Amino acid sequence: MKLSVLFSLLLLIPFSSIYSTTLAQAPAAAPSKPIVSTLSQSPSSDTSDSSPDDLIGILRKAKSFNILIRLMKTTQLINQLNAQLITIKSGGLTIFAPDDSSFSHLKVGFLNSLADNQKIELLQFHVLPTYVSSSNFDSLSNPVRTLAGDNPARLQLNVTAYGNNVNISTGVVNATVTGVIYSDKVLAIYHVDKVLLPLDFFKPKPPAPAPSPEIAPKTDNDNSSAADNLGTSKDSSAAFSLMSSPGTTLVSLGVSLVALVIISS
Repeated sequence: MKLSVLFSLLLLIPFSSIYSTTLAQAPAAAPSKPIVSTLSQSPSSDTSDSSPDDLIGILRKAKSFNILIRLMKTTQLINQLNAQLITIKSGGLTIFAPDDSSFSHLKVGFLNSLADNQKIELLQFHVLPTYVSSSNFDSLSNPVRTLAGDNPARLQLNVTAYGNNVNISTGVVNATVTGVIYSDKVLAIYHVDKVLLPLDFFKPKPPAPAPSPEIAPKTDNDNSSAADNLGTSKDSSAAFSLMSSPGTTLVSLGVSLVALVIISS
């Protein structure tokens, strides 16, 4: 009996070894990942102790955003954005921030050629009226609405995201999100490698309507000619009246004489 039990145990040892090896070799299930993984922190940014309602402070600590800061101040858009961040209850803001190098690649004199309302629109075109996390860009619907509006014919902004790449197309430029400058539950600021230029700035404007033809005022010569013609006409009428008056008198006398002859006879 003891020999039988011992023999059975010896037979089970190889099978248990094989089963243990199989379990050890089974691959672990891969964790699910979002389509867009978290973007890396921008190399120049160190804004961990910044407040979300101080955009200028965040951009200053990130460095290399002096032109963007100056434009936000001169257009006073910074006041609007800070006020929204203070009073906002849901939604948040997402800002695409081009650095000084991106602005330096614009055509010389481009910014100075813009009117004040165009400068405001240019900055608003870089702001989304909602918070978008770095792993949630693939949930956006194109064209994406910005603070400048959502007219695709004028303000086309399309975002495509896959893997670690987030690309932005405006119909004029193709930009890439290169890193995260700041992010919390209300505000996200992303570093982009180009200034986002609205298509409307480069569409040919319709020609101005031709001015209606003006009627030339009459000159003194024209007035004098008209007066001369009027005077000539009056003189002619007067002369005709004088000529016709004696003739009428003679006819009347003739009729009277004929009547007297007939009566006397």
